[in-house]
Amino acid sequence: MALDVVTQYGHWVKGLDPVADAFAGTVRSDVVRGGNHRSVKFLIYKGVGATGTSTITVEANDDVTPSNSTAIPFKYRACTTGDTWGALTDATTTGFATTAGSSQLYEITVDTDELGDTGYKYLSLKAVEVVDSPVLGGILIMMGQARIAQATPATAIV
Repeated sequence: MALDVVTQYGHWVKGLDPVADAFAGTVRSDVVRGGNHRSVKFLIYKGVGATGTSTITVEANDDVTPSNSTAIPFKYRACTTGDTWGALTDATTTGFATTAGSSQLYEITVDTDELGDTGYKYLSLKAVEVVDSPVLGGILIMMGQARIAQATPATAIV
């Protein structure tokens, strides 16, 4: 039986459990150790919400409970209608704004080589609320292919 590509080349981590008003104020996903993987993907799932929006950035962090962080560039694409995804877009360190509405997905991809410029090994996603209106949502994190293959994947949660 062939191993599913998702589990063969990735390791799923809970970044933010789904909750009502998930992106109120400033919210950060759990911190993961990105340096052991070639890439890290954050998947934001916005469920029910009318007008709430957030600015999304990705931060390189110095530790598991960061005292120092710096925003890094990334790529993203959005699915705001059905299962139709938009174009992959480059985001600078200033990030991008989500769209108002319900039932949306945002895929944020970080090439972990970007960490080399910062000297940090950890990553988190940061959402800063722009329009204050509750949005039900959560964040999943998929750690990309490991730089060194292991029979049993090491934990990415730190």
